[in-house]
Amino acid sequence: MSQLTDYVLLGNVSGIHGLKGWLKIFSHTSPRLKITGYSQWFLKKPSEDWKAYKVLNGREQGKNIIAQLEGISERNQVEALIGSEIAVLAEQLEALSDGKYYWKDLVGVEVKTTEGVSLGRLDWIFNSGSNDVLVVKSDGSDRKERMLPFLDEVVISIDLGSSLMIVDWDPEF
Repeated sequence: MSQLTDYVLLGNVSGIHGLKGWLKIFSHTSPRLKITGYSQWFLKKPSEDWKAYKVLNGREQGKNIIAQLEGISERNQVEALIGSEIAVLAEQLEALSDGKYYWKDLVGVEVKTTEGVSLGRLDWIFNSGSNDVLVVKSDGSDRKERMLPFLDEVVISIDLGSSLMIVDWDPEF
């Protein structure tokens, strides 16, 4: 089986849809429905191991994403999976064009202002609904946490080779 670092989190099981084993999915992919395009998911509940499932079907249902997995055909089976993280193997991800990044590749990069002031390291990223938000934690004694919008006018450059992101941001903010 693959190492933990080989998995890329794409969402989680958030509920039940109907009586025949369909799962409601909270997706981190963009677009949200893209999560159903992977032929195999790995699901994991806290303190359990990853378990592989073949994705049989997936679609939008109102504001939700729902999916059907092989071997899951009853409501009680879905109940047992609620809260599970959904991941794929990193090798399943498609190659991205220049200027596009997977969140997993950005976590841990050093973030500096255009003036060279270090703001810390990118700790995690989330989507606010209107844009992605970068959560940067300083390494210094102040342990400051900053939230920066992941917008072209804020993020000036990203160099994954140097593990460096340059941002147009006031270090006092």
